[in-house]
Amino acid sequence: MATEFFNKGMARNIYYGGSFFFILLLLGLTFDTMLVLPERDNRHLITESVVEGKHLWEANNCVGCHSIMGEGAYYAPELMNVFDRYGNGDEEIFKGFMRGWMAAQPLNVPGRRQMPQFNLTDEQVDALSDFLIWTSRIKNNNWPPNIQG
Repeated sequence: MATEFFNKGMARNIYYGGSFFFILLLLGLTFDTMLVLPERDNRHLITESVVEGKHLWEANNCVGCHSIMGEGAYYAPELMNVFDRYGNGDEEIFKGFMRGWMAAQPLNVPGRRQMPQFNLTDEQVDALSDFLIWTSRIKNNNWPPNIQG
């Protein structure tokens, strides 16, 4: 009985009307994202050192073990908030920590996962540190939620 009130013309109108509505919604959300994104991603803080750090991050496949902003492997700690955890807001302290940490790898502690030695120079470690510092300043609504990584 209900099918006699629903015909092909109505189905066509629902299809086209719904498609038009959702295309407009998609365009509106895309436009809003493009307006808001520059305020949140801190692109004005990107330096050559940050770019070099990103290249080192990719070339050494850090995401193969670590995650950043919740993306990547979960074998090793999240690194989005590593500056907050070990630098306490001081870039020089953090860079010193990173130089020491990278030089000490692998730790050779039995029964623990080991980070390989990448033989990075101090300048490369500083660039990687700058990338992690820049990443920590992205406004990401407190994601990931666990400060411990």
